[in-house]
Amino acid sequence: MSACIVTKRPLHLFDGYGVEMEYMIVDNTSLDLAPASDRILTNADGHVVNEITRNAMAWSNELVLHVIEVKTNGPVSGFNGLGAEFRQQIAGIEARLKSMNMRLMPGAMHPWMDPFTEVKLWPHEYNPIYEAYNRIFDCRGHGWANLQSTHLNLPFHGDREFEKLHAALRLILPLIPAMAASSPIADGETKPFLDYRMEMYRTNSFKIPSIPGRIVPEQVFTRKDYQTLILDTMYRDIAPYDPEGILQDEWLNSRGAMSRWDRGAIEVRVIDIQEHPVVDIAILEWIVNLAKHLVAEGFCSIEEQKSWHEDDLYGLLQSTMEDGERAMISNPDFIRLFGLQKESLLAGDLCKHIYTELLDTYTFTNESKEILSLIFEEGPLGRRILNSLPESFKPQQLHAVYEQLCDCLRDGTSFVP
Repeated sequence: MSACIVTKRPLHLFDGYGVEMEYMIVDNTSLDLAPASDRILTNADGHVVNEITRNAMAWSNELVLHVIEVKTNGPVSGFNGLGAEFRQQIAGIEARLKSMNMRLMPGAMHPWMDPFTEVKLWPHEYNPIYEAYNRIFDCRGHGWANLQSTHLNLPFHGDREFEKLHAALRLILPLIPAMAASSPIADGETKPFLDYRMEMYRTNSFKIPSIPGRIVPEQVFTRKDYQTLILDTMYRDIAPYDPEGILQDEWLNSRGAMSRWDRGAIEVRVIDIQEHPVVDIAILEWIVNLAKHLVAEGFCSIEEQKSWHEDDLYGLLQSTMEDGERAMISNPDFIRLFGLQKESLLAGDLCKHIYTELLDTYTFTNESKEILSLIFEEGPLGRRILNSLPESFKPQQLHAVYEQLCDCLRDGTSFVP
């Protein structure tokens, strides 16, 4: 089944979904970075472009030349068959890369790249934006150059729908690393975070703290308040560093759930990329069905959801960034939001409980059910990567694991230690 693009406007809650997946381009043998996205993003006339459309899908560039993004070419009506559509696009990219002795690598961080010496920025269209980021923040380092993720765009129309969706997503963000963390290794070593990508993402704009905020967005539930409290503050704070106003746009916002008023959607950015797209789709189904249930007040009221301060949710997010599904949630009020009366609970057990509750009401594809069962049994990809390695590993052992991950992406198979 091919992805079905939704053309009606405006889109209301859960009318459509925009999905973007980022992958690294690496040498086929060494698995070192290969900055070659512009060699892929070349049109029929031989010109480098920032995007190539392929019916319901598209390929596009990112900040750095070793990353290419595969995405839906607009919002799609649902997830059924979407993983296969992404797999087909990945096969098309890999076919082009094969002649260059290159391939795609999944996972949210390259495990041994040196982000201070190996990074090359996209030098073509949109380069002034990237150069402005580089001048202000220095885009060397993992926080800008080594962050591959899956983005989910969820539509809303008007303040009332925004209020419901924003309230729900703020509660979901801290749980996502327990399902999706895939970045436990960087610089050739194990990091103290199962989701090290999010730790780097959290800190990459600290020069101007209003840009990332607390990752979990503030208690803001109208467009007017969002403009005043978040966007205007951010624009004012960056102005001394950006006198030409190049970055004065809402995409400057790097919260984990970014409100994109220009497209009437909230973009979720706290999702590490997985070993193959069907796994990503399974996690997205879990997120979307939970959001639907919260919007419908199935677990708790909208007012209860809105009452949570970003600092409290940020603390929970930090726990799952560090320990993934093994993070201990010791806030009984948060656990109670999802229908359980417990003083503490492992994040993975809470996610599994939520899934069990959702199964009776919401649709999950059979593929997603199998993958979610794997995640609940074996842990997110980051845990499975660690479990496949000895505590003290050699470079060749690390290479073998990530070669297997590359094969998982090519073959559409789940990574099991």
